[in-house]
Amino acid sequence: MSRMVIEGGKRLEGKVEVHGSKNAVLPILAATVLGNGISVIHDCPKLKDVASSIEILRGLGCKVSWQNNTVIINSENIFTHYIPEKLMREMRSSIIFLGAIISRCRKATISMPGGCELGPRPIDLHIKAFRQLGIKIDESHGYISCSVDKIACGDIHLDFPSVGATENIMLVASLAKGVTTINNAAKEPEIVDLQNFLNKMGAKIRGAGSSIITINGVDKLSSVEYRAIPDRIVAATYLSAAAITGGYVTVNNLIPSHISSVCSVLRECGCKLQQEANAITIKAPKRPLPVDFVRTLPYPGFPTDAQSPLMAVLSVASGTSIIAENMFENRFKHVAELNRMGADIKVDGRIAVTRGVERLSGAKISATDLRGAAALVIAGLNADGITEVDGMHHLDRGYESFEKSLSKLGAKIKRVD
Repeated sequence: MSRMVIEGGKRLEGKVEVHGSKNAVLPILAATVLGNGISVIHDCPKLKDVASSIEILRGLGCKVSWQNNTVIINSENIFTHYIPEKLMREMRSSIIFLGAIISRCRKATISMPGGCELGPRPIDLHIKAFRQLGIKIDESHGYISCSVDKIACGDIHLDFPSVGATENIMLVASLAKGVTTINNAAKEPEIVDLQNFLNKMGAKIRGAGSSIITINGVDKLSSVEYRAIPDRIVAATYLSAAAITGGYVTVNNLIPSHISSVCSVLRECGCKLQQEANAITIKAPKRPLPVDFVRTLPYPGFPTDAQSPLMAVLSVASGTSIIAENMFENRFKHVAELNRMGADIKVDGRIAVTRGVERLSGAKISATDLRGAAALVIAGLNADGITEVDGMHHLDRGYESFEKSLSKLGAKIKRVD
């Protein structure tokens, strides 16, 4: 297992490029199952979760190859509707394949998905929606088995704007006969990207980015060539890294509107941000200002995935900040490790009160989830002395060559196996 070794105190300067969005690419890869030919996906990051999705595609019978950051999928000869437990346990988002396989095969069998332990992320919204679409579901012995003769299109109301459930319904309904409407749909940019991809394949979907999505089912979908959107959470992470080091960094290949909530908070921290069409330049103060209150919310609110990196920044702010985590109950696991570095953070339920210290101290610490890993690496950039962060397999699920990008900006960081 690898760890990151960081010598803190280096101001980040320069330019960095954001890779394609993990959370956009994963449902797009699942959606290639609906086409009956060769799909080409550009700007596909080389991440652990992407590799897991590719193994699932191969297990279904697809032929998949890499050419730099382009993935080529031939989905003509899918021969099974089953995904083995080993592949499902590697990531939570593997549940998105359920909708795609049902749509293609009219049946599917998968085990319960795995992934980061962030607290309950029930798939009951997926199951409830599938049953409303006339899909028979059997949950037993850790497996979910689904079957359907004719998908019963209609109106579906989500009790919570779940990204995964919204995507799964879009996939199932794309090849159904009739009209399906999702009310209280998730509004994330990745939902819009999936709509754009499916529509390019020949689907008839409208409304993504709003709370109501309408899917007019079609008889077939074609394979296409497509480029995924940039990863907004990676962009937010690089901006946070600049903020904690008093840096002056230009983050390229991003869509500024996708991280407007993050930019707003960073401005409160005293950072000056200059936006261009596909880039943001941040000039951070020597020490960030505190932020009164930050709430994580569904898009367009502050993203839960950016909460951990932001907390690292606020841990060295010149005052007290409060973060309310409204999405996942166990998303403060990084707090204990930040406190080992000298941070002063107290958690009460879903509220974290951060009293900024002048500087963190290097320590040996461990990451237990993807975004927490990024937060601890960012904290190490500020710390006095050497910081060693274990658990980098979590980081590899969402960041491609993170340490190399930070090194180009002037960080003294290396990965040790």
